Amino acid sequence: MNDIFQILSQIVDLGGPVIVILMVTSIAVLAIALYKLWQFRVAGVGRHRALMQAVQAWDAGDETGTNAYLSRSTSYLVPVVEMALSAGSDDTGRLISEAEARFARLERGLRILDNVAQLAPLLGLFGTVLGMIEAFQALQDAGSQVDPSILAGGIWVALMTTAAGLAVAMPTSILHSWLESRMDAERGVADQAIQTILRPRAGRGAVTLQAAHA
Repeated sequence: MNDIFQILSQIVDLGGPVIVILMVTSIAVLAIALYKLWQFRVAGVGRHRALMQAVQAWDAGDETGTNAYLSRSTSYLVPVVEMALSAGSDDTGRLISEAEARFARLERGLRILDNVAQLAPLLGLFGTVLGMIEAFQALQDAGSQVDPSILAGGIWVALMTTAAGLAVAMPTSILHSWLESRMDAERGVADQAIQTILRPRAGRGAVTLQAAHA
């Protein structure tokens, strides 16, 4: 453990405050990633098999099968589907709003990941610029006794912040894209379920729907 702290201390000494900011940012990203994975698992994101079987049963006119599948589903979209079963065709907007409210809770934190993915490389580049300024100042102070190692050492230390910024940004960008793709898929599932329930092939009207679940 002491060796790890010594290594981190050396990195901070070399990279300066920019490295510290990037290290803190990477810890925050890791915390958000673990939280989102836990949140998605608890909410049952992507686990809509029983829910969609209920929708298909309703589309085929099998109300008993619909209720049976819904009772087995652990999807967070079950309340939205249950509302759709007792709604009319004019309630599409309200149902979509209900689904979006649930999506909004799942999307909390994604904006932070997006900002980190965009700003981390710029922050690393900013650290590189500061490091290059210090390297050239050291070269100027050396006067006529110029030692190329002074400039070379300053450059590689400065470039370390750019590498750190990219190391934070790339996995964050991949994580953000993956989470966004999951949410796009969730919206597709919700839209399909709502539209199928409100306009089933069985041709039942709103009055029949309400009577079946009174």
